[in-house]
This record gives sequence, C-alpha cells and structure tokens, in this order.
Amino acid sequence: MPGHFEPLPGGGAAVALDEVEISIIRSLAVQLLELIGPGPAADAPADPLAELFAEGPSEPPSDPVLKRLFPDAYSDPEQAPASAEEAAERREHSAEFRRYTENDLRAGKRENALAVIRSLDELSAGAGEAAVLKLAPDDSRRWLGALNDLRLAIASRLDIIGEDDADDLYRLPDEDPRKPMVMAYLWLGGLQETLVSTLLP
Repeated sequence: MPGHFEPLPGGGAAVALDEVEISIIRSLAVQLLELIGPGPAADAPADPLAELFAEGPSEPPSDPVLKRLFPDAYSDPEQAPASAEEAAERREHSAEFRRYTENDLRAGKRENALAVIRSLDELSAGAGEAAVLKLAPDDSRRWLGALNDLRLAIASRLDIIGEDDADDLYRLPDEDPRKPMVMAYLWLGGLQETLVSTLLP
C-alpha cells in the first residue's frame, strides 16, 4: 500500500502516508484553497441566497494557474478563429459561460480541497511511521478531483503543456530548484492513477 491507493472491500480506497507525505499534500491543498479564494458571498454569511444567485466573473483570471483550472469554454488553441468577428463571438460566449459557471466550479474545487485537508487532519502518523488513510467512495472522488487540480497547478508553474515538456523535466539534475516540484508532480500523478483504478468497476 505505501505510495499508492488500493481498493477497499465494499468500495472506497486506502493509502499509507507518512508524516512528510501528509504534510506535503495538506500544504499543497491549503495553497490551492488560498489561490481559488473564498466564495462570492463569504462576506455575507447571513444571506444564504446571496451565493446561490451571485454572478461570477466574465473575464478569465490573470494568474496562469487559475487560467489552467478555469479555462475558457469556447477557446480552441489548435484552431484560430477565421475572422475578427468569430474571435469576438468566442470571447462573448466564453464571458457569458464563465459568468454563470465559474462560481460553481470554484465551489466544487474548494470542497474537494477541504475534503482532502479534513481527512488528513484526522490522521496521525508518528515519526518514521505511516498512517492509513481510508476513503469512502464519495471521498475518493473528491480526492481525485483535488489531486487533478493540484497536478494542473504544478504543471502550470512548471510550464508543462504536453508530454514532451514533462519528459524534459523528468531529466532535471538534482540541484535544479524545480526538482522538488517535479518530484511532487510525479508522486501526485502516481496517487491519482492508482486512485482512478480503485474507482473502476
């Protein structure tokens, strides 16, 4: 079980994590939460309907990680618009789609990251020992979403667009300052892959 998820009888998944691994995942999830930010009605908790009917932003985020997490719905990097009119139409459709969907997407990503933090906070691994994290099927799906978001965030910081970019980073020398982030990217990828396998029928 060390380093990868295994299926639990009756559904769900389990993985053994040591103190350092718990700390790394928790720290990354907290950073992701800070980057995503609070909900639109975070300053008005007395009005539960405020967030439900709040409109989201119409412009894409400026931060490259958030751009990766919340991409434009009507942009196709492999197919340039045929005219200025088509480009303007795409921007208009993207803005409208973002206005009505981004708040929900952000809420879902916040919930996934919070689920990771809460489940890790319930673990207690001693020095040199591993604790076994056991996830119910719903929690497994939340973890899967959060692991995907964490990998996208790291990929954005490392400028990983395709497989060729990733292959170059795998061969970085140990003294390269990006090496720890690359190792985290690879490790989270292994966790994500094995978690996916536990959810398959």
